[in-house]
Amino acid sequence: MFKIKAFSTKFLDTNRLLFPFQLSLLRRSLALMSVKRVGTHNGSFHCDEALGCFMIRLTNNFSQAHIVRSRDPKVLETLDAVLDVGGVYDPAKHRYDHHQKAFEEIFGHGFNTKLSSAGLVYKHFGKEIIAKELQVDEDHPDVQRLFLAVYKNFMEVIRIDIWRDKLYEYCDRSTSLAQGGQVVQGGQVLQKLGKSGRWKLHLFELEEEMKINPPIKYVLYQDDRSKSWRVQAVAMAPDRFESRKALPAPWRGLRNDELSRESGIPGGVFVHMSGFIGGSQTYEGALAMAKAALKLLRLSTSRGSSRYS
Repeated sequence: MFKIKAFSTKFLDTNRLLFPFQLSLLRRSLALMSVKRVGTHNGSFHCDEALGCFMIRLTNNFSQAHIVRSRDPKVLETLDAVLDVGGVYDPAKHRYDHHQKAFEEIFGHGFNTKLSSAGLVYKHFGKEIIAKELQVDEDHPDVQRLFLAVYKNFMEVIRIDIWRDKLYEYCDRSTSLAQGGQVVQGGQVLQKLGKSGRWKLHLFELEEEMKINPPIKYVLYQDDRSKSWRVQAVAMAPDRFESRKALPAPWRGLRNDELSRESGIPGGVFVHMSGFIGGSQTYEGALAMAKAALKLLRLSTSRGSSRYS
């Protein structure tokens, strides 16, 4: 690509008066060739990748980069950087996903929380961004002090908020049952919810009013964008982000065929690394995942094993 651009630049310098329209198009093409492209997933967006994309575009290398939203591996492999999708963490290739099963990257400096994609961007580019803002060199002592302070007081805090936002996804007490929501599987799965709303503040009241015992472990609902189905673990309390019963550990971090093989349930889409949410192509698949998770959790409890918890 460098040789093409060099030749084109020389051509422009020596043919300024020829073919003005064609030269204008060529200039635009050259400009587009120089713009980097940063990828993240399509569908619902979250604080994590939104912040990560914002920060990486503050760097010199990715200034004004175009954002491409896709989960297609063939599209992702053509991009200059990829955040929060793709299943790869490789800073040398600017791949910053954190969902893969073996992911263990932390910020360091006394902080041990596993990083999100925004955290990975901050870890690798934070000093550059701060130095640009202060208009000093990256090795300036103020940069290091701010680098640690911003992580402690912003990145570490927003990491917790990201988990909460993802955990409390989408249901409304006032419409869910009216639109077909049902409590099934011994009272432990709330299924077939209507369009997205909020169950963060309402599900616990609903359980109390309906005298649901044992408490609901999983909620099933259809994703508005992809039309696939989600099985989501219920939090222990409205202000907590730990799940009552996360999806089984052997499923976590798996996607598509690999998840279907491990779970024995066709149509698997994903299970998050924390086990707080998973996806299936169909409602039947999501319900089967919830039922299988409950069965595995009962087995692990009876055997005193932590393999599935």
